[in-house]
Amino acid sequence: MSADEKTPRASNDNVGEKTHSSDVKAGQSGSVDEKKHNPDVEAGQQGLTRSLQGKHLQFIAIGATFGTGLFIGIGNVLSNAGPASLVLGFIFIGLVVYSVMTALGEMAAYMPVAGAFTVYASRFVDPTLGFAMGWIYWFSWSITYGLELTAAGLIIQLWNESISIGVWIAIFWVIFTAVNFFPVKYFGEMEMWFSMIKVVTVVGFIIFAICVNAGAGSQGYIGFKYWTYPGAFREYLVEGGIGKFVGFWSVLVTAGFSYQGSELVGIGAGETENPRKAIPSAIRWTFWGNFVLFVCTVFFVGINIPYDNADLQSTATNASASPLVIVAKLAGVQVLPDIINAVLLTAVLSAASSDIYSSTRILYALADEGLAPALFKKTNRFGTPYWSVCFCSLLGLLAFLNLSQSGGTVFKWLLNITAVAGFIVWALINVCHLRFMKVLAARGIPRASLPYLAPFQPYLSWFGLFFNVLILFTSGFTVFIKWNTSDFFASYVSILLFVVLYVGHKLVFRTKLVKMEDIDLSMGRTEI
Repeated sequence: MSADEKTPRASNDNVGEKTHSSDVKAGQSGSVDEKKHNPDVEAGQQGLTRSLQGKHLQFIAIGATFGTGLFIGIGNVLSNAGPASLVLGFIFIGLVVYSVMTALGEMAAYMPVAGAFTVYASRFVDPTLGFAMGWIYWFSWSITYGLELTAAGLIIQLWNESISIGVWIAIFWVIFTAVNFFPVKYFGEMEMWFSMIKVVTVVGFIIFAICVNAGAGSQGYIGFKYWTYPGAFREYLVEGGIGKFVGFWSVLVTAGFSYQGSELVGIGAGETENPRKAIPSAIRWTFWGNFVLFVCTVFFVGINIPYDNADLQSTATNASASPLVIVAKLAGVQVLPDIINAVLLTAVLSAASSDIYSSTRILYALADEGLAPALFKKTNRFGTPYWSVCFCSLLGLLAFLNLSQSGGTVFKWLLNITAVAGFIVWALINVCHLRFMKVLAARGIPRASLPYLAPFQPYLSWFGLFFNVLILFTSGFTVFIKWNTSDFFASYVSILLFVVLYVGHKLVFRTKLVKMEDIDLSMGRTEI
């Protein structure tokens, strides 16, 4: 990059940022006086503040990943596929996630911008790609906010069924919408403590499961007897070896849904202090923390519960359906359901808080790129994009659809849009990273000089791209074994929506692939 390509911009003491002159946009919110009074405000980021620490990034991602998918969802998968398929599926998807996280870490540590990967897609590849990727990802997290509010009401009904879930939806909607108007450092602290409860619970369960397996429960010593009978693998939908493979593949889809949210480390990049050090650390701790706890949890669930246990097929949404509770029930421990239910409540509330934070920063990034109304990048004196918070929180009110039977069907269809949106985003993160590496090579910038170096490249990013696309297109494969037209559209509606967004924007704005020489590598840089 030549000297005349860069123009220093006024910076604050905390950030010391220099950015490309083309990044200076009209209509920046946050006056000069405001920035003097708030030294955390980042120049050029429309008033967002760099007040999140690395630990906050980690726990925001953990808060989004550790939810009902792990605590409840793995029971049904164990029943369909068997314990060995369950463990192998989570390990394999962990490798896919690793390819995404390291790719994201390399880019985000070098160019820490709000919205991270949605911005990279529009700057590195094509503005239309950034538009489609950003909006479907925004919709995914905004709708998930309503899901978590509904889940919170259902969980509380284990203790008290006399109060309508609509009351709890309203209460939690007000609380967590209000929280997101506070300075981001307060949100980060709250999310950290919420997430710690879940981590402590998972670690405690693993220790408890080890003791049960060793003979502390009423069943005596268990070991791997359930892997012998009824077995380690279960045939799913079809018989024989193909049926066992189908069972394994069904785990990949569910495991992918469980891991989704890990990439949220990148969403907060533009609000992180000292991002060159904080982001690589957060990437490592988030991935390895999630991977180890996920794999250990599914492993010990699988050795302590036979896959033909009837309770695994429960359709309940509270602790009574949790495999963690089933392990305690088989061991003769009766006190655990209430404890797990309380943890489930904190889990979904933490996830709800992460959902609205993530969706607002994605919307902010879209507005900053000119892919959403400029109104959404306005911030208050705390660095909070308040119009984005207002708009994103409104979609949480769709949770009230669940109060009627027909409305519940509509809400379920909306959630199907979010189901595989994560795989679309993961695949495109790998695409952006491959493009990023090509730009570095073209400009003679050695990757060894980057603050974080993704390993096994470019092979790891190609690996992640291939399997993310493959799982994306096979996410509804069961409908091809046993055809159901409604289930087919429910499974692939998110892909259809992405195509509509992409084609629609392309036809209207006629965007082209960004030329290699026009790609800006200085955006969001705190050091150049």
